[in-house]
This record gives sequence, structure tokens and C-alpha cells, in this order.
Amino acid sequence: MEDIFQGYKGRALEVLKKFNVRVWGKAIIDTSRGEFQGTVLPRAENDDDTHIVLKIATGYNIGIDIFTIKSMKEVGYYKATYKIPEKEFPYTPNLPNVKLLGTGGTIASRLDYRTGAVIPAFSPGELYGAVPELADICNLTTEKLFAVFSENMGPEQYKALAVAIGKEIENGIDGIIIGHGTDTLSHTAAALTFMVQNPPVPIVLVGSQRSSDRPSSDAALNLMHAAYTAGHSDIAEVMVCMFGPTSDEYGFLHRGTRVRKMHSSYRSTFRTIGDTPLATVNLKDGIKPIKETYNHRRKDRKVKVLPYFEEKVSIVYYYPNMQPDIIDSLVDNGYRGIIIAGTGLGHVNKPLYSAIERAKKKGVHMFMTVQTLWGYAHMYVYDTGRDLMAKGIIPAENMLPETAYIKLGWVLGQTDDPEEVKRLMLTPINDEITLREPYNGYLIYQGGVPEVEEFIRKFRK
Repeated sequence: MEDIFQGYKGRALEVLKKFNVRVWGKAIIDTSRGEFQGTVLPRAENDDDTHIVLKIATGYNIGIDIFTIKSMKEVGYYKATYKIPEKEFPYTPNLPNVKLLGTGGTIASRLDYRTGAVIPAFSPGELYGAVPELADICNLTTEKLFAVFSENMGPEQYKALAVAIGKEIENGIDGIIIGHGTDTLSHTAAALTFMVQNPPVPIVLVGSQRSSDRPSSDAALNLMHAAYTAGHSDIAEVMVCMFGPTSDEYGFLHRGTRVRKMHSSYRSTFRTIGDTPLATVNLKDGIKPIKETYNHRRKDRKVKVLPYFEEKVSIVYYYPNMQPDIIDSLVDNGYRGIIIAGTGLGHVNKPLYSAIERAKKKGVHMFMTVQTLWGYAHMYVYDTGRDLMAKGIIPAENMLPETAYIKLGWVLGQTDDPEEVKRLMLTPINDEITLREPYNGYLIYQGGVPEVEEFIRKFRK
């Protein structure tokens, strides 16, 4: 028997029964706060019993407190299907051939009404059903490698992706897209930069901040920009392609080792740190390089694939009064490498010194980055930094902490020799270390001050 009150329980269920309104029913609800119209949606099994959820005409969901409801009336019924049918992608002879490797994430997702969560359940092939404009950009084929949230991406997936990319390049593909959740997208971009070196074609990681069932979703535009970049760009590197400004004007192409997610929900969340993005992209103007130097597209099929990773590597963010047992526990559990995100120019407190010395004696490789994100670890300026270097900690220049973590795992997957580890860590593969930060590589505007507010007003015009 069909459950017409899917997910509702307790007092909310009694209200629906009282007014004879079903889930998926189009309802008019009169409340003490006004009248609302929309489709009654299922509830998640872990939700409360004091709200009824409506999808209103704008496409957004709202929760209505049952204690404000005066009356409800069902005026129609339509059970929505939150699944995009998969369509066969058309082939156009003169367009580039692009492969989309699916890993999961919000760019390929749907709403699960059992839990109320967005789940990575769409196969990559369904993306054409949602974004038919892709057929005007490239010939797209897809392969679903994983179906996981980005927090579940790790070394196993990094290595499998690197191998899959190598095979696609060998088979003659013109460009590669990787659909990925945004939360750890930058980690995967860094890993692939180290594992897939000097590629002849673009490798573009893309995600979305807002799922495709939302009116403000950035999934379609990000995917179109990524497809254009993969198929038409002259920049043959591992890149992240996401929203540029808060408007829909263009997307940014970020280098895989210098990009970071900087806001939990903004669509324009990704920024290049300590440098400028590689380029902008939109369908009208194409690719507009910002950086003068980059790896150019080639016709050969040569690429260096190095799918190595040592999992016993950790990253430790220093905080005041950190105790030495934090470091000791990593050593006792067999960790071979530690990245420290230190304060200032690369500092930790003196109580950690004994634990650091013990780690050094155990052969643990330790590198220092800075919590500030922008700037360099300059450990020779103060006594603390000099003491830490004497105890075996090596400054990692201006590597981002998470990039340093990924690189150390990659390096230790190949060697445990201290001098070789140091050499590999401090030899840049693709701008994870730069000689200097450009004058416009550090820009953070503080809202509320007159000059910034004037800038925002002009931008909005």
C-alpha cells in the first residue's frame, strides 16, 4: 500500500490527516502568518514532527510551523520524480572529444527524501539530459568511476583517477572533465597535479555549490565552462573550473596546487591563493588567460603518470597550548610524515620541542607551512623558527597546508630517504611553490568601510 504521508509523523501527520492533504499534493495553506501555496514534500526520517514542507513556485522549499496553520486544502496532485532521464549524447564530427569521469558530488546529484540530503546518485550520462547545451560544445562520453561525497575521496581514488586519465590520454581524448564534490576538490586537484605531470590536454575538475534541483544552482554553467575548457583550451594542466564573480559572467580556471574553497555556500567560493587564476572562461568570449606562462596543449600522447601515495601522513594545525601528546600519538601510530600549519612565519610552542625531537629520531619527515595561507614560512627570522629547523622541521615555502599534505603523501609513496624527500618536496611541480607572491596575489576586502562599499555599489551596477 502506498504511503501517502511519506516521512511525516506525530503532530505533523495528524494535521495532514485532519485536512486530508497528501504528500505531493498541491496545497493552499492558510496560516497566522499569511497564505502559502505549493507542493507538499516528503519529510526526512530524522526530521521533527512540527513542520510541513512546501516546494513553492520559485522552486525553493519552505517549512511551515504546524502551530500557525488555520486550514489546508489540496487543490491538485502530482508526484514529482527527482531523476533526470539519461540521453544518448549526439556526435558532431568537427567538435573535440571530451571524457567526463564521474566521482559524485553536487554537480551530479539528486535530493534523497528519505534523509533530506543531496546524494551523489546521478550517473554522469544523465548530465546531458540536464544540460543539452553540452552538445554544442563537444562530443562527450562519460564514465562513472565512483559515486561518493568528496569527503570520502582519498588516496585510493586519487590513484585510480590518475591511471584512468593516463589511459584516456593514451587513447587520444582531447580533454578530460572530472565531476567532483567541492569540499575536497582542491585536494584532488593537487594530487592529480603531482600524479599526472606534463599532460598534453586539459584536465578540468568541476563541481557545484548548489544542487541541480535548486533555481540558483551553478551546476549547469560550471559544467558548460568545464566542457569548453577541456575541449577548446590551450591550457593543458590540472585545473579547477568554478564560478568567477557572484554573477554568471564567467568562470575561473585555477591552477590545481594553489586553489582553495573559501566559503561554505557561496557559488563564487574558489580562489587562487598567493597568485592569480590561470584564466577566465565563458561561452561567448572563450578562454582569456590571466597568467602569461602555462603548459600548452600538444598533439602528442605523452604524459607522466605517477600514482603513488603514502597514507601515513598527517596535517596538524597548531593552536596555543597544544600538548606534545598530539605529535607523540602520530609517531606511536606509525605516521611517516607530518605537515604543521604553524603561526606567523612558521612557529609552535616550546612544549612541543621534545615531541618533535622524538619524531625526528623515529625518522618522521616534518614540514612547516603557515596558517595565514598567504605568505611564506620564514623560519630563520625568529629564534623559535631557527630552533625548530635545528630539530628537523623544514620550511615548505608558500605551499598551502593541504597542498603540502598531499605532496608529502605523494613523495613518501616513492621514497623514504630524507634528502630525496626534501628535494622532491621543495622542487616545484606546478607552482605549489612560487618565487614570490605577485602584488595582486593577496586581496581581501573588508566590508563596511566607505571605499569598499563604493566599490561594491559600482560592481553591482
